[in-house]
Amino acid sequence: MAELSTLARPYAKAAFASAQQAGNLAQWSDLLAFAAQVASDSEGRRALAHPTLTHEQKAAWLNELAGEHAFDAGKHFVQVLAENGRLELLPEVSAQFEILRLQLESSAIAYVESAMEMTEAQQATLSEALARHLNKQVSLEVSVNADLVGGVVIRADDLVIDGSVSGKLAKLAEQLKP
Repeated sequence: MAELSTLARPYAKAAFASAQQAGNLAQWSDLLAFAAQVASDSEGRRALAHPTLTHEQKAAWLNELAGEHAFDAGKHFVQVLAENGRLELLPEVSAQFEILRLQLESSAIAYVESAMEMTEAQQATLSEALARHLNKQVSLEVSVNADLVGGVVIRADDLVIDGSVSGKLAKLAEQLKP
């Protein structure tokens, strides 16, 4: 959703700047991933949206729940999100933080949907080809989607390659429309 992305961007950039300055990208990454998981969970969403809890109580609950993932700057970040009524942005903040971290590390994650299970050799070949194309180290997250009928759909950075049979059929149908 574009609106969530736009709202989350300044928070992700602020967290990333703080993490870079302190030299603790991994610690921030862990905290944000944990908080995003809580905010994405149905019970977590319900607790964070509870109308009788104050922003301070929500932040305190989330920071307490974070346990070993929590640290002073991270706790303060969660409090700022809570004070601004933006705890629901945590999954998007985490995702954008990871994109910034990957860009810094000159690496990328390619999300691959395949109609069938891919062998390790196929994954290695695809990863090498994408690494050459993107000029970054690429790790793959592969999932099977039988609805594709055949082929693959690849999403990495701003690149989207739809080599699926269902995608090609949809394009053909669009071209045939009067």
